[in-house]
Amino acid sequence: MDKYKKRVFNIIEIGNKGDVISHAFDVLIVLTIILNLFVTLADTFDEMALYRGAFEVIELVTILIFTIEYILRVWTSKYLYPDKGYSNLKAAVCFIFSFYGIIDLLTFLPFYMPLVFPSGIVVFRLLRVFRIFRLFKINAQYDAFNVITDVLNDKKNQLVSSTCLVLILMVASSLGMYNLEHEAQPDVFKNAFSGMWWSVSALLTVGYGDIYPITVAGKILGIITAFLGVGMVAIPTGIISAGFVERYTRLKHSDDYVTDENVVSEIVNITEGHKWAGQRISEIDLPKRSLIIAILRGDDTVIPRGETMILQDDRVVLIKDK
Repeated sequence: MDKYKKRVFNIIEIGNKGDVISHAFDVLIVLTIILNLFVTLADTFDEMALYRGAFEVIELVTILIFTIEYILRVWTSKYLYPDKGYSNLKAAVCFIFSFYGIIDLLTFLPFYMPLVFPSGIVVFRLLRVFRIFRLFKINAQYDAFNVITDVLNDKKNQLVSSTCLVLILMVASSLGMYNLEHEAQPDVFKNAFSGMWWSVSALLTVGYGDIYPITVAGKILGIITAFLGVGMVAIPTGIISAGFVERYTRLKHSDDYVTDENVVSEIVNITEGHKWAGQRISEIDLPKRSLIIAILRGDDTVIPRGETMILQDDRVVLIKDK
């Protein structure tokens, strides 16, 4: 049973392009998500009323696929946590309450419980689009999406700090504008939230024009807020740009490290029965002063992480001191 469970896990979770069944499963899930979202959007057009019957059939089929996939993920969840030694029940609970587990559940649960989710059912349908991000997990590919997530994770403290500054400026300008304009425009600046709406449009340089100051003091505050907003909103952009530069510089330095005369590189071919096949990087007992810097998988180059799984037919680039 464990053998079949591990095989199912590899099919639905690893996303190996060399495995025909695994690749076909990924394609099936992507097509199911796209088809389901298409039905959700098309059903909002009155011109599509003639096809509502077909839409209901497609909805039912795609929901069944989502449900079966969710059940399989719960069944094989033990292999998501190989280092923790969880029991089947504990691993299933951990997956169910994980971010992806909750997203997966909410994408089909409202269909079975329309009385519980009568008005929010379309909102929960839109959560299905998040499922497609599962296919971009870093355990398989090093692509642009993963670079973005890495940079955001590396710079999260700076981004939180800059966001706090923007929020402080937003609250201060909204309260200031409310106090300056409330008497002159009691129907426009009714409360602090009206000032908040104006503040957001001013700070983000959107300028809807539905709310604007008419007093001299209010216009002066609006000018100051607009100038400060240009600088404040640009801070996160600068932080993220710097993160990209650091990321690619780090990769370049790793290439320099490989060419160091004090370091030798070796390519390990993962053949059938190799002790590393089917193991995660964190589970491998590497020789001392050795490091895996890349995994060559077909035409792709995988940047290894602790959770990256080594598959059969991979070529592992290993460096070590002389």
